[in-house]
Amino acid sequence: MGLNEENTGRLFMNDKLVLDTSVIVEYIVLRSRYRSKVAKLFNLALAGKIELYVSVVTLSELMYVASRIYQVAGLHDPNGEALDFIEWIKRRCKVMNVNEAIALRAGENRKRLHIALPDCYVIATAEFVKAKPLFRSVEKEMKSIVTELKGIGVRFLEEMEI
Repeated sequence: MGLNEENTGRLFMNDKLVLDTSVIVEYIVLRSRYRSKVAKLFNLALAGKIELYVSVVTLSELMYVASRIYQVAGLHDPNGEALDFIEWIKRRCKVMNVNEAIALRAGENRKRLHIALPDCYVIATAEFVKAKPLFRSVEKEMKSIVTELKGIGVRFLEEMEI
């Protein structure tokens, strides 16, 4: 059973989600609005109740963003902390390499949706593994196409019940 087709945002056991960087970053910042939801997702994945995926493109973004967050927080080795966090993520998410089908689909998504290329990779990866792409919230560039995004299965953490 997957996320229901009525787009209520409810999470069901055995769901498959491809996480955007914005979702994962919610876990890093202790006071983030949706940190508890993300923690629940990671716990459900560890328990084998849902499947989480992350694209190597997302890992690349995460390396940069996490390192910057740790640097601003004043940690001694922000790069090392970011690498440790990525290893932690990899124990909870299946890492998907970019193959030709995903790359071409991401390009098609970019042409059609006019959103950031990394977001297009999240959507293309989700299509490839038959999962739902999950973003933190509706980003500025997504506002005009949110109905279309939801129509292709995109979910938003801010709307989900976990």
